Amino acid sequence: MRRRAAALALLACLLHASSAGAGASTTIKFGVADDAGKYANDGGLSFFSDISAIGLGLDRMTVTWNAAEPTTIPEATFLDRAIPAATAAGVSVRLSVRPAAPGAIGTSATRAAAFAAFVAELAKAYPQVRTFVIGNEPNQPRFWRPQFRNGRAVAALGYERMLADSYDALKAVDPTITVVGGVVSSRGNDAPGAPSNSSTSPLRFIAGLGAAYRASHRTKPIMDVFGFHPYPRSNRDPLERGLEWPDAGFANLDRVKQALWDAFAGTGQPTVEKGLRISIDEVGWQTAIPAASQEAYTGLETVPVTSDRAQAHVYGDLISRAECDPSISDVLFMPFIDETNLAGFQSGLERADGTKRPSYDVVRDALAAGTTCTGTLVRWRHRTGVIGATAFFGPATTRSIVQRSWAFRVRAAEDATWTAAVVAVEGRRQLTARAALAVRPVLRAKGTAHAGWTPRVVFPLSRLQPGRYAYVVVLRAALAPQRQTTLVSKTFAVG
Repeated sequence: MRRRAAALALLACLLHASSAGAGASTTIKFGVADDAGKYANDGGLSFFSDISAIGLGLDRMTVTWNAAEPTTIPEATFLDRAIPAATAAGVSVRLSVRPAAPGAIGTSATRAAAFAAFVAELAKAYPQVRTFVIGNEPNQPRFWRPQFRNGRAVAALGYERMLADSYDALKAVDPTITVVGGVVSSRGNDAPGAPSNSSTSPLRFIAGLGAAYRASHRTKPIMDVFGFHPYPRSNRDPLERGLEWPDAGFANLDRVKQALWDAFAGTGQPTVEKGLRISIDEVGWQTAIPAASQEAYTGLETVPVTSDRAQAHVYGDLISRAECDPSISDVLFMPFIDETNLAGFQSGLERADGTKRPSYDVVRDALAAGTTCTGTLVRWRHRTGVIGATAFFGPATTRSIVQRSWAFRVRAAEDATWTAAVVAVEGRRQLTARAALAVRPVLRAKGTAHAGWTPRVVFPLSRLQPGRYAYVVVLRAALAPQRQTTLVSKTFAVG
């Protein structure tokens, strides 16, 4: 009995390790993305003590690069005092480095190299910093332009060059530095002609990043960790409500993992299954401000907000679920203390007047309980077919020879193209997918199935000769055509 128990324990450990990817640590960290400590009058001493006291051991600070002064570290005075203060409080600092102007780099190789040189100097200036986040939401025009040129998506092309150069520059300073790349927003409209916010969806941006990487013929990685900002569609949504494809929220991390596999499998850049981990680099649910705290804020709220109670539930759920996903390296709440302008973020664990939201206690208690998974462990594996591919062929009934319309419906959970056929069948045997593809079609059709839609597959008007037939449809993932699924109907009789 003891041997069996030991064997089961060993098996559980192996499964846990394999789900995280080869050689990946399954330790998860929690922290904040907040510059409040950097700007605090006391150099951040109180701020870092506060976040450390509830078990948050990371703070991500922002550093911008000015192309007009490419070697100058802005706000160096603030960083010089805040980083040691954080270290003394037991808080690790990571620096998120991005261009100050969204159009500062674009697709320029020269600007990308200058940015990378700046990041390297930053690493030399602050050797205590062991993790650098390269860029911020490059799929959004607020942080990266152009997103499109002549209708073609180009943001990922320019960002890939900057990320690769920065990776090499940082590793030259110290090979043990961790480089966080991607750092994508959870949404984008993929609309080059949009009158405003012409942006790139996260899944299409990842596909573009992989295409740029492959085109560069690079054999080294471009990142150690993939950054993701899974903000909700609405602050009133629960954590389990995802976003529509090709956007992605926390509930859609499987989409992000699949997109990374589609983009980089077989290259020098590891995927999640090969040890790449995901940083929830920013996340937050904004809440309403009670009357007693209103004087600490200015301006007007610009989005629907949720209740303090709902936010606390989401944050507790987020910690619990993240602890059970070995691919997640860390979770950073954005921010820890509310921004005072209501047009900004009011998703902190503390309000601007210093009062604590219920989420403060929930996060503190959850972290005090330890970071061991107590729920269902996430074991993700990549897919080789089209996700959610389904065909609705209808009942296998005898059809009249005079029938002139032949049709059925298809559906997929991601955008896909389809090619379909009506094939003749000898006897009553049921065709396999391989056998069906080998039969010469009698009728053909092709089209597109958008994610979540159920379009009709309609064949040209035609009379079929008496006999037995079957429908065949091949769906291919729009962002990864190498992933395909073949579906075959039951045979039906005509005549």
